Amino acid sequence: MKRYNITIPDEISEELAKIPNKSRFIAETLSEKLERMKNEELDRQLIEGYKAVKKEDEKINAEWESATRESC
Repeated sequence: MKRYNITIPDEISEELAKIPNKSRFIAETLSEKLERMKNEELDRQLIEGYKAVKKEDEKINAEWESATRESC
């Protein structure tokens, strides 16, 4: 467990004053935010990967369509 000394805006401080267990609340909030950031990065990488192979996929699909038409 680590201890941090942070500075936050007055508006957030006023809202945080209403929370009974501030440390747990802040830890949970940060954990949720970090998880969301990881998921957004994974989504970005997946989109990038799909775009990178799009032309190859289109070529393979065209080949399969030709093969399918020939067999009918």
